Amino acid sequence: MTDRRTVRTWAEVDLDALAHNCRLLRELAPDAGFLGLVKANAYGHGSVPVGRKLQELGVEMLAVACLDEAVELRRGGITIPILCLGQTPPELASELLEYNVTQTVGDLETGKALSAAAEAAGKTLKIHVKVDTGMGRLGFLWGDPPTAGAARDIIVLSALPGLEVEGIFTHFANADGSGTYTELQRSRFRDALQVLEDCGIRFKICHCAASAAVLNYPETHLNMIRPGIVLYGCMPDPSVKNPGLRAVMTVKSRVAAVRDLPAGSCISYGCTAELKRDSRVAVLPIGYGDGLPRALSNKLEVRIGDKLCPVVGRVCMDMCMADVTDLPGVRPGDVAEVYGPGLTDRAAALAGTIPYELLCQLTARVPRVYLEGGAVIF
Repeated sequence: MTDRRTVRTWAEVDLDALAHNCRLLRELAPDAGFLGLVKANAYGHGSVPVGRKLQELGVEMLAVACLDEAVELRRGGITIPILCLGQTPPELASELLEYNVTQTVGDLETGKALSAAAEAAGKTLKIHVKVDTGMGRLGFLWGDPPTAGAARDIIVLSALPGLEVEGIFTHFANADGSGTYTELQRSRFRDALQVLEDCGIRFKICHCAASAAVLNYPETHLNMIRPGIVLYGCMPDPSVKNPGLRAVMTVKSRVAAVRDLPAGSCISYGCTAELKRDSRVAVLPIGYGDGLPRALSNKLEVRIGDKLCPVVGRVCMDMCMADVTDLPGVRPGDVAEVYGPGLTDRAAALAGTIPYELLCQLTARVPRVYLEGGAVIF
């Protein structure tokens, strides 16, 4: 029976590769807990299936960007702790409590509001304190010297009723670049931990190593790591060496038509590509409506069989074209790999972006098909 999901364009999510990556990252930080990032629909891979697999693999905690993402996981059967990294309006504190979501707090005003809401509900809300050591986004600002009041506010926060201050963390701005700024942030975070400990405030969980730091700076692992893009087998930056992680997602598109076109023919909108020779052109039913960036026009190479074939002309909303002149056996129904092992990082570089963006922007009309043991499981 034909699987309708694979008649056009689809994404295969290899849960064995996910398990491999999880084990390898565990080996790199054997003494640390594992906080797996599944925000943004698990970087496009599907948050509930990925979350279930990570739970099965024994991951201690998952992280999301917003409350709605956490609720989706809970409704999908995820029972392990979930940390919300973004802001949640205090008026939604009842849902944090209902769905047992741990909330990030980066300022005292928010902490007081969440405390009052938890008290009113007669419940306790777990929180992680976020310290801004140089990212410039959310968090209690901790500079050199520490910003006046940061330690005081965290101490006050830690004593508020209705809150269980379980963890503390920071986020590195440049862990895939020069180590100088990362060391500055790490030093500030160490200072924050020491100052707070001297005041009697200790935390069960301390984390600061996201993907690049997990690979580049083992001294930042502390007692929990926080891998994101590397969990899915892509590198946060081309300068970061891959220790053996496998791409979890392969995006495939089935050839819709093969055209024999003479030299001089123009391809796609704007006539940005003109064939220099008599050519065979394969039409692929994938375009920017599926999340394939228009910026990859005349740049991307797709894999058909064992050969890379260049995309010619502009990427359309629903289609793009690939030159298959040097692959004469191509027929409608053949499969082209668009992203996947050896392709995703390269495509990101050609588009002038990062793999995160390519994976996250795959649209809902690209079905996700989940594999284990080489077979489709759902």
